[in-house]
Formats: sequence, C-alpha cells, structure tokens
Amino acid sequence: MNTVFVGLGSNLDEPLLQIKRAIDSLKEIKDTKFISVSSNYRSIPMGPQDQPDYINAVAKLDTNLSAENFLDELQNIENKQGRVRNQRWGARTLDLDILLYGDNLINTERLTVPHIGISERNFVLYPLSDLVDDDFEIPGIGKINELLAVCSVEGITRLAEA
Repeated sequence: MNTVFVGLGSNLDEPLLQIKRAIDSLKEIKDTKFISVSSNYRSIPMGPQDQPDYINAVAKLDTNLSAENFLDELQNIENKQGRVRNQRWGARTLDLDILLYGDNLINTERLTVPHIGISERNFVLYPLSDLVDDDFEIPGIGKINELLAVCSVEGITRLAEA
C-alpha cells in the first residue's frame, strides 16, 4: 500500500463545488482508502492571468493501485467533471495531480513524481502542509518546513471552513 497525495484545483463552474465533487469521487476509487483533505485555498492563476482565481486543496489517500492505474482513475474523475485540455495552465473545471506516491521517484512519459514544480508552488505546499508534520520529507527534494520557509505566500489565501 502506498500513501498518495493528490493536488486538486478548479477555477470554472463553481470551483468549490467541483472540489467537493472530486473529493467524493476520490473516496470511491477501488483498492484505495481516503484518509483526509486539507483546507481549501484560493490562489491566483499560475499561467495566463485572464482567468479566474483557483480553489486548491490536497487529499491524502492510501492505495494498492499502481501509480499509472491511480493516474487513470484521476483522469476519469477529471473527465466526468468536464475537464477539457486545450491550453497549458489554462482555466479548468478540475485538475487532479499525483503530487507524491509513497517515497517513489517516478519519471515516465505519463507521470513525474514528485510532481514537477512541487517545491515552488505555494498552492501545493501550503495545503500539503495541512496534512503532514513539519519535518515531512518530499522524496528527492527536501523537508516541507524548509520549502515553506522560502515559498512566497503572495497570491494565496486559506479559506474559512464551510
């Protein structure tokens, strides 16, 4: 069994509802146990700025699925929620990314884990820090508390719990 951290993001079609629906779908993945989810965060877009702010969160799960099969499950959830891939870093109903898959370092044509840019993205690090200890080690990258110490808080806001 591997512990997997999944980044969730949405900025179209009621983003908070999209995140909630995605969490409900994550709980239904076969051979997988949903553990917890971070607070929701509002963040400015990373790519083109002519799009709405994002809602981001991170979920923690345990799975017996391979990384590739787990990715297939995430892409099925995205597709069910109307994900269209037509612009890199463009607006989307839902984006689900495998951030970490156990202590594995994965670099295939379809999947890179830890997720590319994880150490610089405040909309990933802050929600992830809700779910792990300060001395949590991101494989091959470093401790989360050290990464947060040099990560800007500009453009990100933790949302009040509903």
